[in-house]
Amino acid sequence: MHIAYWILAGLLAAFYLYAGTLKATRSRDQLRPMMAWVDRTPLPALRALGAVEVLGAAGLILPPLTGIAPWLATAAALGFVLLQAGAIAVHLTGGDRRIALNAGLIVTAAVTVWLATRL
Repeated sequence: MHIAYWILAGLLAAFYLYAGTLKATRSRDQLRPMMAWVDRTPLPALRALGAVEVLGAAGLILPPLTGIAPWLATAAALGFVLLQAGAIAVHLTGGDRRIALNAGLIVTAAVTVWLATRL
């Protein structure tokens, strides 16, 4: 269980650290080729979303690694489930049917929630 958690948590953390850093630092024009929905989102909300993703990535790794408040890993993984549920809604309401990545992330985060409760 521990190995499975660390593999999934590491993959999720790497993905969200990368995606969150992009959202927090890049301009709308730089993000548009990767994320068509950025034009429908206010820039401060986009920056906040990036910060939440970076903090969530840290929340998946640091608490179990240090042993300080390990329940935060469960909360971070659950937050990513909710984040991806919202992302799917944004894609579908915007007419974008490409949600395979979001569906994969929501399943991975849900399994990580389950594994985090077993640590």
